[in-house]
Amino acid sequence: MTRPPAPLARRGAAVATALGLVALAGPQAAHAAPAAAVTGPAALHWSTCPAGSDAPRGTYCATLKVPLDYAKPGGRQIKLTLSMAGDLHAPRTLVVNPGGPGEPGIGTAKLVWSSLPQDVGAAYNVVSFDPRGVGASTPVSCGDTSKLIKHPAAPYTPATAAQEQARRTVAGKVAEQCSAHAKDLLPYITTANAARDMDRIRTAFHRDKLDYLGYSYGTRLGATYATLFPAHTGRMILDSVVDPTVSTYGSQYEQDPALQHRAGQFFAWAAGKDATYHLGADGAKVSAAWDAVRARLAAHPAGGRAGSAELDDLLASAMYSNLLWGDVAQAVSDYRRGDASTLLGATDQLALGGVDAAQLAYNCVDDAWPRDWATWHRDTAAAAPKAPLFAWLNTWYSAPCASWKAPAARPVRIGSVKVPPVLLLQAKDDPATPVMGARRMQKALSGSRLVVAGGGNHGQYLFDGNPCMDRAGNRYLLTGKLPAANATCPAPKTP
Repeated sequence: MTRPPAPLARRGAAVATALGLVALAGPQAAHAAPAAAVTGPAALHWSTCPAGSDAPRGTYCATLKVPLDYAKPGGRQIKLTLSMAGDLHAPRTLVVNPGGPGEPGIGTAKLVWSSLPQDVGAAYNVVSFDPRGVGASTPVSCGDTSKLIKHPAAPYTPATAAQEQARRTVAGKVAEQCSAHAKDLLPYITTANAARDMDRIRTAFHRDKLDYLGYSYGTRLGATYATLFPAHTGRMILDSVVDPTVSTYGSQYEQDPALQHRAGQFFAWAAGKDATYHLGADGAKVSAAWDAVRARLAAHPAGGRAGSAELDDLLASAMYSNLLWGDVAQAVSDYRRGDASTLLGATDQLALGGVDAAQLAYNCVDDAWPRDWATWHRDTAAAAPKAPLFAWLNTWYSAPCASWKAPAARPVRIGSVKVPPVLLLQAKDDPATPVMGARRMQKALSGSRLVVAGGGNHGQYLFDGNPCMDRAGNRYLLTGKLPAANATCPAPKTP
């Protein structure tokens, strides 16, 4: 088991922290929301954020009660924790989701607001929240999984039926433990309910329409909101777009070849800097060197805790932003020279995550998953020849869903009603949300406009250093006017 190739916000930050990188975000010199109240149907009272949350210092938070089960709105209520940055009395409110599912969000408001140009920042205050089941909002828990998740982990690709069964057993125990700790919550941790929660946030801010910015999984959340509440959908940017036509189970098989393609780009990049990293003078030689390191770590884990699976986790993390490539290449280069310290620092940081209970909760209930393991084995074995580095990694992360105890929800069919057109931003070679998904989302949300940038970084607006993409987002947020037609942007420079 491992954390998956996850969304823009925390995945890049974890690797950046481990490798001593500058985070992906821009400057954070935001003015926090004042300690004040937004009065109305659901009054919001702002004060300091909960201890241990991911909210930056100086950020103010508020809580909002929402129904656990929207079919019983007067029944049990759960807590959402929100944060806000900018002027409390700005003309508009931009609600932001950083991705996931299951990622804490209350730290995102300040991050986004401080990265907006001055004219856009003056027009909006920015609100983010920990979705239901996450962090400082009523959380789901799988308890202590440290006894289940060992490091070094076995190689992801099973060499024998016994190795495959061992991982299946762990996945089943994770599902059982999650149910034991959060059985009453799990049926209600769904994207549709999170979208309904966002409408409660809109109401609390006295906004007739919800203006929204969502990254990665946040695009599914935003599109779900727009489908459920089309009359209340305002200016909406969906960045790094999830495919609305496939299940979460199916999406991992779209990711697999896209991740492998991105790895090929990374290997070619490292070959161009062979004088620095000494991994090989062409992409094939770098790939061979990488495979040799994997084999060596599988036989003799670095520090007794970083084997081939941990190296695969690190590679998957680096596929999300080329800002991470140099430091990952350097870590492997150092290891080949006999210094494992940088590699261990990075893999140790990733290992801290353990089981992501909230992400599993959303993924396993949002869609129906095959219960017959033979289906998983057949589909993964078919994917592996084209994605040998990632096919089994993706499968094992999701494997608890094969025996999840909560029933699957009926997914919202995106675009099943008339939805106002929105702005879609996408990188051509994004491995987490391949570009085919963005094109399918545009078809589902008729009249929307799609801007595609070169490159493969996951998360475009504000955080990729691409002026062309930033101009598209800024213009839309300021004016509400979409581009006249689909457009393209050049890739930002690779470090």
